[in-house]
Amino acid sequence: MTGGEVAGILVAVFWAILVSFLAVVLVRLAQTLKATTRLVAEVTEQAIPLLTDASATVRSAQTQLDRVDAITTDVQEVTSNASALSTTVASTFGGPLVKVAAFGYGVRRAMSRNGNDKPAEQPGRTVIVGRTVPSARTGRKKRKG
Repeated sequence: MTGGEVAGILVAVFWAILVSFLAVVLVRLAQTLKATTRLVAEVTEQAIPLLTDASATVRSAQTQLDRVDAITTDVQEVTSNASALSTTVASTFGGPLVKVAAFGYGVRRAMSRNGNDKPAEQPGRTVIVGRTVPSARTGRKKRKG
């Protein structure tokens, strides 16, 4: 055998190994693509019912939001009506009631006087056997410490 024949045999063996390796790679790639296709088909089968349920849920939520919006509008209208009614009642009865209350206070004050023009004096403190008791509490708070 000559050198050219040996080189041809080596190239043929190398080429055969390369083709075999590529064939294995292509077979594995084909298996991976088949598995991916099956997985996509299964995901699609499961996703369609989920999307249908999600769409129904969104429609239901929109209906509920529309109802809440209507209720909120009604409550706002009732609130404004109550405010207007309160203002009307206050303006209608407020002035006369204040005048009646002031008149009643003046009558009581006039009736409580003991014949003199000075109001009755109230004692500031009362002494009981060596102790001083205040007649009424003042607005001061005792400090601790």
